[in-house]
Amino acid sequence: MWNERYAEDDYAYGTAPNDFLVEQADRLPQGPVLCLAEGEGRNAVWLAARGHAVTAMDASVVGLEKASRLAAERGVRIVTCCSDLAQFEIQPNAWSGIVSIFAHVPPDLRRAVHRRVVEGLRPGGALILEAYTPEQLRFGTGGPPVAELTMSLATLQVELAGLVFEVARECEREVFEGRYHQGRGHVVQILGRKPAEG
Repeated sequence: MWNERYAEDDYAYGTAPNDFLVEQADRLPQGPVLCLAEGEGRNAVWLAARGHAVTAMDASVVGLEKASRLAAERGVRIVTCCSDLAQFEIQPNAWSGIVSIFAHVPPDLRRAVHRRVVEGLRPGGALILEAYTPEQLRFGTGGPPVAELTMSLATLQVELAGLVFEVARECEREVFEGRYHQGRGHVVQILGRKPAEG
């Protein structure tokens, strides 16, 4: 599915970074940043332009080729890694920041990935996450077609246990990101930080 979607000439979700990421990016510490399910690279490239060392992972080789092309056009460098999230290994204590923007996967995989995210952050490192909630199904402006692929704040607070939540909210907002996120939506937004040691 994703190779087909990203094979379009245009960028499926645009080339501008996600609004919530832009709002929270100053709270990412310096150091390496991992962008999960990054697709065509809009967030990774923007973070690289801000001076971060960014790794963009995604299951779609087509999406990552476009991500590399976008990085070259913007004069920045990103590392790409083509992998299914189920097989992708997040090294413990390796990342100053992890970014998960609309990375919707089945619940069992999501729980496993979120455990690895908590382990993968360095002390003081931060997760920036935005996803659609089950309420999004009423809006029909993008996101998964079934509720089980969405996320709620209550669920994320359990799955991301071990992080301190500096931002944790569900809200309605306008989402305009390429062809596939168009209009008012219902999202959950998280900025979670791994406590510093000592």
